[in-house]
Amino acid sequence: MRAAIVDRPGEIRVGEVPDPKPAERQVVIKVGACGICGTDLHIADGHFPPTPYPIVPGHEFAGEIVELGADVPGEWRIGDRVAVDPSLFCGYCTPCRSGHGNLCANWNATGDTVNGAFAEYVAVPAATCYRMPDSMTWQQGALVEPVSCAVHGVRKIGVEAGERFLVVGAGTMGLIMQQLLQRAGARVTVVDRNTGRLPRATRLGAEAVAGDVAELNGEKFDAAADCTGAAPAIEAAFGSLRRGGRLLIFGVAPAEARVALSPFRIYNDEITVVGSMAVLNSFGTALDLVANGAVDTGELLTDTLPLERYPEALDLMRSGAGLKVQVLPGASGA
Repeated sequence: MRAAIVDRPGEIRVGEVPDPKPAERQVVIKVGACGICGTDLHIADGHFPPTPYPIVPGHEFAGEIVELGADVPGEWRIGDRVAVDPSLFCGYCTPCRSGHGNLCANWNATGDTVNGAFAEYVAVPAATCYRMPDSMTWQQGALVEPVSCAVHGVRKIGVEAGERFLVVGAGTMGLIMQQLLQRAGARVTVVDRNTGRLPRATRLGAEAVAGDVAELNGEKFDAAADCTGAAPAIEAAFGSLRRGGRLLIFGVAPAEARVALSPFRIYNDEITVVGSMAVLNSFGTALDLVANGAVDTGELLTDTLPLERYPEALDLMRSGAGLKVQVLPGASGA
């Protein structure tokens, strides 16, 4: 089959790899759509430490079951349409047994540490599949994974009706976060230096938008969510908090990145700083939110490219010209 392959950091190609075979309790998915996110850029650049090379990336995906492995539960049939949670938790380490599988000591994920869905086919555990309603497109199905990450993030930071939230970053994750916070009753301001993205935030209901936190004239917020992973943005979000405020570190920063936050202010103002890592018991909720139209996918989906143009899709994502860029492996390579 054809697949995108990162042979080593900086070396990316589309070529032939063996067709996947389902192991026990696995199914093979014919990929309908797979989205690119910041983690894929980190994998391509060698900045995501868990990733081994070579690897077929791709962890935001949906498709059709075309083959069943041994002992797959009888609820699954060939032809079922599914979105797939990429999480591969071991189930027996201390974090897993205490309900924190996303912090698994033996953490793995489809497309991050094992071959993923920037390919015609991918093998995954049947337990990670979620049935999609017929009303959902493959592209919407591939958005369930990023929505599930945001659902987990909102649960971690918490939100009360009427709170004033700052969302830093109006990319896909920032706009999903904005929508979920608003759904919970928050009043949301969105900032992004790529001001071409701000009209989307306005259309989605942002109370205010700006090109930089500095443009908000010292306005203070009950909570802030950084959706960029950029150290200066995290520091600016921290500075925007009122006393007793909360900061969510949601964007994926390079492992070596560092930020300067005042420990005195964290103490004196009782600032809470929390992190949110990937997906945790949030995939089913996310699928329902997408299926029910609670998340506006039309504002998020901007670009689709065939598998043969995967390197170009990465460049489009990296440039900021695209918002949610997806690869459709079944599409023509023209």
